Amino acid sequence: MKIVARVIPPRSAWVLEQAGVHPLLARLYAARGVLGKDELDDGLARLLPPDTLRGTREAAVLLADAIAANQRMCIVADYDCDGATACAVAVRGLRLLGAKSVSYLVPDRVIDGYGLTPPIAERVADRGADLLITVDNGIASVDGVAAAQARGLKVLVTDHHLPGPQLPSAEVLVNPNQPGCDFESKSIAGVGVMFYVLLALRSELRARGVFTLANQPKLDVLLPLVALGTVADVVRLDANNRRLVAQGLRRIRAGSMQAGIAALFKASGRNAPTATTFDFGFALGPRINAAGRLADMTLGIECLLTDDAARADELARTLDGINRERRDIEGGMRDQALLLAESLFDASGDSSEAPPPAISVFDAAFHEGVVGIVASRLKDRFHRPTFVFATSAAPGKEAELKGSGRSIPGFHLRDALDLVAKRHPGVLLRFGGHAMAAGCTVASEHFETFSKAIAQVAQEWLAASSLVRQIDTDGPLAREYLRVDLVDTLHREVWGQGFAPPTFSEEVEVLSQRLVGEKHLALKLRHQGQPIDGIWFGHTDPLPAKVMLAFRLDADEWQGVRRVRFLVEGAEG
Repeated sequence: MKIVARVIPPRSAWVLEQAGVHPLLARLYAARGVLGKDELDDGLARLLPPDTLRGTREAAVLLADAIAANQRMCIVADYDCDGATACAVAVRGLRLLGAKSVSYLVPDRVIDGYGLTPPIAERVADRGADLLITVDNGIASVDGVAAAQARGLKVLVTDHHLPGPQLPSAEVLVNPNQPGCDFESKSIAGVGVMFYVLLALRSELRARGVFTLANQPKLDVLLPLVALGTVADVVRLDANNRRLVAQGLRRIRAGSMQAGIAALFKASGRNAPTATTFDFGFALGPRINAAGRLADMTLGIECLLTDDAARADELARTLDGINRERRDIEGGMRDQALLLAESLFDASGDSSEAPPPAISVFDAAFHEGVVGIVASRLKDRFHRPTFVFATSAAPGKEAELKGSGRSIPGFHLRDALDLVAKRHPGVLLRFGGHAMAAGCTVASEHFETFSKAIAQVAQEWLAASSLVRQIDTDGPLAREYLRVDLVDTLHREVWGQGFAPPTFSEEVEVLSQRLVGEKHLALKLRHQGQPIDGIWFGHTDPLPAKVMLAFRLDADEWQGVRRVRFLVEGAEG
């Protein structure tokens, strides 16, 4: 592991500090490319205009016409947190804007697979819908869109995934990554795309005289859902996404949120008045995702749709229970996957042997709903692009393996799958995704071919330096900043993918160390001559007396007293 301090442009830091930004925050923002205080303005007026997102105007006309004609709309959602929040935003928003008949359908991960497939289109048509709207999926659903249109449905696709070689023939496509779209925020999540469609629809309805600026519905009530889905989908937090998240957090902290979000905070033991992006990514998001992984995402969507606090609490407790089950399954799968991965390069017991450039593992006992999480764990452990496969549980698909992959910087996972598909026709039955996360299906007899093919692509694309895990940090931390109030200040800011949370690095003395809970290392450290506690979650190997650590700041409470502690992220060496 290599610890590298980010370059902090001194002029940018000085400009921010002169504009009134706290010196520590000025340094952190400058290191993340912020050039001026105006970039930190998270007001709604600073959001990118909806009409710059290709297709929103046409979508607004399509939806406004459907509302005027009292047509029946059906949302087809994805079964992850982005899809669930996007579905809730669509249903709530369309109803706010006058739609009388809005239903939704979410595919079953095992039986239906991903996206708008022809069978899903048939089910929507059988429900009597007039307009089918996809959220967080659809850009690759060429056959599904055609099947829907063959049944007389109009189709609006709202998505953010990368398109394939052929676009579906939907009436309207809204996707920042479609050809010809100049929308600056290519990283907007599926829930953000749907929110933008609603903004455009409201504008169209004003133009038609349905609303005025004075009496139009307030769509900002949906921002807590937008913020949750954006962070949970681990999209890059560019300036526009940070504004959406900041606006959602502001409302949650003020107590203005959907009953389901409040219930999820309660069920996860988190505090809504001090909500952070970490709560979204590590508490609320996983509980909603668990429904799609092990049960039915309808549970997660209903939790986000209900306005009944008691019903929301009941659903949130159910989701919490499913998430506990998910953690149990994941634990066993992770241990087995770790053994399988180590056998790829350490069968002789020679621990100095390096892992292959990409890792693919499969076990007949794996649960397909959890393969993505396990792939992420292995990727973190070995710093290699990683795929984990499970046997498909869909009826009649027992000979297929469903795989989920996670990547490292410099290796575009979907592009790599595309190259594998071209080099080995027939090996990949289906694939799709992003640069850092993707999914695919292979016939069981082709697993070894896939494993070797993806490793070959990684061998060609990744330099040796890319295969060494690197932690980018903000360098040393002045002792004067070891204050609880500054920890709270840092936590209130919007951090996440592409706008990394503050991580510092320094050589410290290790005064004592012990295992807690059999899997965490509790530390007593000396930092710049002063003692401070630290903890390294999920790490059990002892540290030397002096060591270069990468760490984040946290506030630990003991007997009513809050103290700063280090959350260790890694050690050099």
